[in-house]
Parts: sequence; structure tokens; C-alpha cells
Amino acid sequence: MRAFFLPLRRFIRKQSLGKFDTYKIDLKALPYGVYEYEYALDNKFFTDIDGPEVPKGRVKAFLALKHSKAITEMNFRLEGQVYVPCDRCLDDMEITVETKNRLFVKFGKEYAEESDEIVVIPADEGAINLAWFLYEFISLAIPMKRVHAPGKCNKSMTTKLKKHTAKSEQDEDEEGGEEMPGGDEGGDAPDPRWEVLKGFIDEDNNDRE
Repeated sequence: MRAFFLPLRRFIRKQSLGKFDTYKIDLKALPYGVYEYEYALDNKFFTDIDGPEVPKGRVKAFLALKHSKAITEMNFRLEGQVYVPCDRCLDDMEITVETKNRLFVKFGKEYAEESDEIVVIPADEGAINLAWFLYEFISLAIPMKRVHAPGKCNKSMTTKLKKHTAKSEQDEDEEGGEEMPGGDEGGDAPDPRWEVLKGFIDEDNNDRE
């Protein structure tokens, strides 16, 4: 079962801010039938969502909705571009997003998920806000490895990273090849290169000031 339902519950508590009213569908008041919706997800959308995966982008979302007494079927199609940091140089890189997703909505006593595609909403409320679902569909469509095409990385950052890596390897050899803490067996230890690159970015920003 997807793990996005936990942040979804946090998102539900934020709906009162009114930032996501555009993505709210009142199923309780909607006559049974077939409907089509279209949403334009821009930088403001991603800023308001404040999710960890996608800071900005331009994505079109198309929804075909079939509403009946027993269940509501939603078929999504999302197309566009998002911008995320490159794993190698930390500069923004553009990723094309094309994904299709399906969601079934049922009425019940409280919010719950019965499977990856089935969500239950309170019958007394009767409405569902799709903003977080749209964000998660986009996040899941982004590849795990996010690296610029060859030759497109920030050359200054990659040069500094290579120098630092070479220096680190030399120091390690001089110390007898001792393994750094959090090696292959650590698994979840953060990649030290990431912190190095962040330091380089801070230095570059200070130089510009």
C-alpha cells in the first residue's frame, strides 16, 4: 500500500486554508453521471503543497470521472514538466512527466484506504480534494535516479566534486584504506558528496554577494 496516505491526512488538515479549493469535488452533491475536469498545476501549486519531491513544475491534469451510487471511478492523465535538483550537481533539471492513474472513491464513516486505488471518505462530508493525489501521481512518475544528460551538469560543481573525491581517496589511502562510517553495510547513511556540493553552493553564493 502506498505510503502517501499519511501525508494525505496532514494535507486534509490544511484544506481549511482555502489554497486547494480548485481541486475539491463535492461528490455528495454531484448527480450521478460522467464528467470531465482539467487542472493546470503551476509553480504556485507545488509551492502550496510544499511536498519534498517536486519543488516546481508545469503539468496539465485531465480527469474523467464516473459517479454512481456505489462508487466513483476517477481516471487521471497527467502531462508536463517538473524541475528537481540533479543528484550529481544539484542544479535544477527538467523531467517530462506522462502518467495515467486511477482512483476509486467510496463513502464511509471516516477517511481510510482499502488498497492502492481505493479511498474512503466520510459520508457526512461527501467531498474529496484531489490536490495531494495529483501531487503524488506526479512524484511517483519521476525516476529514482535524477541526473542531467552527459555534458549538461554544472561544470563548476562537477569539477569541485571530482577534486574533493580524489583528495578524499588519497587521504584514505594514506590512512591505510580505513572505511568511512556508514559504508555499504550502513545502507541509509547519507552520501557525503551531497553535503560537499551544498558547501560548494554556499561558497559560490557568498562569492557573488
